[in-house]
Amino acid sequence: MLKNKNLLIIALIAIVNALGYGIIIPILYSYSIKFGLSDFDNGLLFSLFSICQFASTPIIGRLSDKYGRKPLLIISLAGTALSFFMTAFAPSAAILFLARALDGITAGNIPVASAVISDTTEPKDRAKGFGIIGASFGFGFIFGPAISAFTVGLGASIPFIIAGIITLIAVALTWVFLPETNKHIGEVKHGKLFDFPKLIHAAIDPNVGPTLLIMLVYSFSFGMLIYAFQPYSVKAMHLSANEISGLFTLFGAVGLVTQILLLPRIARILGEKNTFKFSLILMALAFLGIFLTTNLILFVIFSVLFGFSNSFVQPLIQTILSKETDEKSQGSIMGISASYMSIGTILGPIGEAQ
Repeated sequence: MLKNKNLLIIALIAIVNALGYGIIIPILYSYSIKFGLSDFDNGLLFSLFSICQFASTPIIGRLSDKYGRKPLLIISLAGTALSFFMTAFAPSAAILFLARALDGITAGNIPVASAVISDTTEPKDRAKGFGIIGASFGFGFIFGPAISAFTVGLGASIPFIIAGIITLIAVALTWVFLPETNKHIGEVKHGKLFDFPKLIHAAIDPNVGPTLLIMLVYSFSFGMLIYAFQPYSVKAMHLSANEISGLFTLFGAVGLVTQILLLPRIARILGEKNTFKFSLILMALAFLGIFLTTNLILFVIFSVLFGFSNSFVQPLIQTILSKETDEKSQGSIMGISASYMSIGTILGPIGEAQ
């Protein structure tokens, strides 16, 4: 596994990519309030990204099966970088919404990167492969919020500019160092780039359907939490943007340790699907605890429990899906799975804001 140079390159790209997201996530709510947005407007802002991601990721995934992983990864990362710069210099709420839409439209980097893992690892090693990628994101989420906490005081737009520059570095890394990993370019069956009936049919497919439906429910609850966490932290827990950034740094540290040290061992002992089930149970307890307490210490404890359980769920669900799909369609299934996750994260913030 360590000799897989492509995996190491993707891990490095994942770190740089996660740094960008880790910088903006803790402060986006506070930043958007300055444009006069209500909580419902903010729910729409968060959901807009997922709406555009829902429409675009199956297309990007299928295109990566047809034309290769590398060009689609470069395009998606470049779109993310541009969206960060648009957010930083947005003169109005309309441009802010447009920036989030652009980020969603080009948000194919995660499913395409996941397809690279599927391309370059044996089925028996994929849990470890996705765990390394998850740990790379965790590493990025340690330092991303920390960067945000230290720079937001210099100007509200500074963290977004830094995120844009960091994401441009990810574009350069991909362009220079990542070789094409898709050995079945053009072999995917001809069909529509976005096939809505196929998306629906996937839910009743005996191989991948149950996993996709679990992902839908999980992403709905995750979408509610990721939106509600910031206003709840500000209004109920009275935390500042710096303190929220500190919590996200803690999440990243927990994720890094969990996915490097614990995930491979526990998945090997309990099995991937059993580990996945127990992780979902822990996550449900964390959700319940976070929103039933106003005690800061308990709030932090339940938040850490959420970060811990989520560190298992994300890589395991990708691993399970990759094994339920043939080798020629890894990009397509990762795109479809991202669309199901997008549906949940579309509905979650809107429902919570109402």
